[in-house]
Amino acid sequence: MHIVIMGCGRVGSTLAQTLEEEGHTVAVIDRDPTSFRRLGSAFNGRRITGIGFDQDTLREAGIEEAGAFAAVSSGDNSNIIAARVAREMFGVENVAARIYDPRRAEVYQRLGIPTVATVRWTADQMLRRLLPSGAEPLWRDPTGGVQLAEVHTSPAWVGHRISKLQDQTGVRVAFLTRLGEAILPSSQTVLQEGDLVHVMMRTEEIDRVEAAFAKGPEEEGGH
Repeated sequence: MHIVIMGCGRVGSTLAQTLEEEGHTVAVIDRDPTSFRRLGSAFNGRRITGIGFDQDTLREAGIEEAGAFAAVSSGDNSNIIAARVAREMFGVENVAARIYDPRRAEVYQRLGIPTVATVRWTADQMLRRLLPSGAEPLWRDPTGGVQLAEVHTSPAWVGHRISKLQDQTGVRVAFLTRLGEAILPSSQTVLQEGDLVHVMMRTEEIDRVEAAFAKGPEEEGGH
């Protein structure tokens, strides 16, 4: 996958190096060309000097071929504008923005841009939003028969209740991560965009569960 990163500070440079090590092609945008020194001499990706929400700069970085975009500059406004341009103008599927002010994160989340608040930021959180796939095991019982896992959920589930997700996939939702906070959902809780879904399931059923989560809900009674 080709991935574009706006911001070459500590977070952006770490993401760029990690993603390249995993075999992806990477382009990094920053308005300060000296910031690219953080990438080191071993980095083979593109270094683009410019403003990350400028469409010509994004095109130079390969945004039209990108499968993911991360906005991790030092400015909330720049990050969210760039993320929206990547999503809305160029149709990039996996977009994430780093937000310093957690009070504003919820507002941006409602615009359909998954956010990572700096206070709780980890490379794993950002990577999971850029490279969502399958299930990420978090815990297994001593026998290995049951596990708690974060399962990548199709956007088609957004707006549906947890009860429907459980009924159609045969799992039990243990908790959600929403806006960096863990919440215990009820059966009436409605999935929102950006939610990370953590489920309990039998280990032997992981392939079936992944497929059901990725497919989206089945229509019921023709409605």
